Amino acid sequence: MIGEQRYPHLFSPLDLGFTTLKNRAIMGSMHTGLEEAENGFTRMAAYFVERARGGVGMIITGGISPNEEGGSGAKLATAQEARQHRLVTEAVHEAAPDVKICMQILHAGPLAFAQHAVAPSAVKSRISPAMPTALDEEGIEKQLSDFANCARLAREAGYDGVEIIGSAGYLLSTFLVAKTNQRTDQWGGSYENRMRFPVEVVRRIRAAVGEDFIVIFRIAAMDMLQGGMSWDEVVQLGRSIEKRVRTSSAPTLPGTNRRYRPFPPACRAPPSPVSRGVLPKSWAFPRLPATESICLKLQNRYWLPVMRTLFPWRARCWRTQSL
Repeated sequence: MIGEQRYPHLFSPLDLGFTTLKNRAIMGSMHTGLEEAENGFTRMAAYFVERARGGVGMIITGGISPNEEGGSGAKLATAQEARQHRLVTEAVHEAAPDVKICMQILHAGPLAFAQHAVAPSAVKSRISPAMPTALDEEGIEKQLSDFANCARLAREAGYDGVEIIGSAGYLLSTFLVAKTNQRTDQWGGSYENRMRFPVEVVRRIRAAVGEDFIVIFRIAAMDMLQGGMSWDEVVQLGRSIEKRVRTSSAPTLPGTNRRYRPFPPACRAPPSPVSRGVLPKSWAFPRLPATESICLKLQNRYWLPVMRTLFPWRARCWRTQSL
């Protein structure tokens, strides 16, 4: 196959220490709407089984909230909810035992589209109808505990790992950015304080799930927001996460994606932030492995040469959702 010859690393195994991905093709998280549909988990199981049979190395599910505050969609906070998820994991592992499946933990924060939305500060998003409630110390502790509980239940449900989304205007990213984090306590102010919450989320999740479980942190490699994270801050966050959660047998796998630029208030989903060819080559995402000892997953709208090789007739329009 041409792709295997030209891009041997893409089709080679990836050693994560305690486990191995059969290749480096990852199905990125996409919300299908099945999570909240009638008989949704049975239908979702069939959906992911087809993707697993297609040869992907790892699947990441659509976003699942760790609590009621995290959004009005599907959540994982109880043992009963974990039993529903087991329909998905058992079906995937039976169909393709060598495929890993991870659950994305998504706390929408100020984008929860609900009256009980929470955030580090009472800063309203332009695309949400509700003003979020600023978290107090008790509220922050509850969110941290709920993240850890969600990850623990994901493991009990049979998932091979979890992805924590720390980008895209959701709860964790609002702690990181000064525009949405106006706190003056230990959770705000300096960048070291602003990144304390997401780093603590990852630390508690690793403690809850143990070392033999995949943990992915989805970081915004490019904020593309005025007053957003600088490149140095992106690297600092990656290194802080690595320092606190990595062990010799359980590395954390960070994912990167680009966040949106400002867009019309009527939009519910962020559009593609930049057009092909806008970014200089010096901004290529492989700069992120400056941390050296962790694996890197690239995700969302970027151009992949292998797609132009395998599908030359779509060279002008193909954008890959995941790698």
